[in-house]
Amino acid sequence: MPDFTGRILLNNQQNPLSLIKFNDVLSDIKYLKELASTYQLDFVGLQKLSDIYTDKAVNQYGQHALVSVDEGVGLVDLHDPKLLPLCVDFTADALLYRKDKGGGKNEAIAKAVGIKGIFRPSVVDATAGLGTDSFILASLGCQVTLLERTNIVCALLHDGLERGRQDGQSMDIVARMQLLPGNAVERLHALAQGEVEQKNTVDVVYLDPMFPHKKKSAAVKKPMKMFQTLLGHDADADDLLTPALALASKRVVVKRPNYAPFLQDHTPTMQIKGKKHRFDVYLL
Repeated sequence: MPDFTGRILLNNQQNPLSLIKFNDVLSDIKYLKELASTYQLDFVGLQKLSDIYTDKAVNQYGQHALVSVDEGVGLVDLHDPKLLPLCVDFTADALLYRKDKGGGKNEAIAKAVGIKGIFRPSVVDATAGLGTDSFILASLGCQVTLLERTNIVCALLHDGLERGRQDGQSMDIVARMQLLPGNAVERLHALAQGEVEQKNTVDVVYLDPMFPHKKKSAAVKKPMKMFQTLLGHDADADDLLTPALALASKRVVVKRPNYAPFLQDHTPTMQIKGKKHRFDVYLL
């Protein structure tokens, strides 16, 4: 497992968030302990999932925790037992359907990163989040390096990649995805200076920093709202553009809500617009 040097989220007691294993879940306890240790999470064993939806558990673990469930490792809100754990699942039917029926190289994201003919760029996704865009690019044949700075998100991605490697429909795609934990600005600089081993020249750096939602915008789905509440928006997003431009050999792509300003107020070379968001493309 990789070494983690990044952002450690703390609970109300100023302790690292917990990864909780339940006795009624069939999972590899050695793997879970290693996952918790790698990403600096407290490892806890409990009898059953319902044990965490109590005031006592909230006081002990804080509002959020990672739990081991049948679907993998998931993020939960201990105040909301009706909310399903948020997992990274690269074997999900919806994701595989999008891979097969979503438009392929005609998708806006494919056009934004420069997929054309047989050319498949190598991509550094510097704000990987839950990895959906990385998976779509990898499904189209791109080699993708995922950068993520927050420990719980790295743990979710790590678990999703592990399970993806064991699934017949996803294993070839996930094989083109590499997780590189740590601060994106520092990692981009290190990659540009050759301090981090990279199999391929980086053709494209892809940025999708979290941006505050408009109050009048459509309601965000509850799992993602939990995710955004826990992580907040990326107030330092502007810091990503300069090292991204230094690293990429062909283009930098920034995904933004249509109402959001350009990063660093830097006008892109071109834009690809959708109903709710756009891709700002900086050609090099």
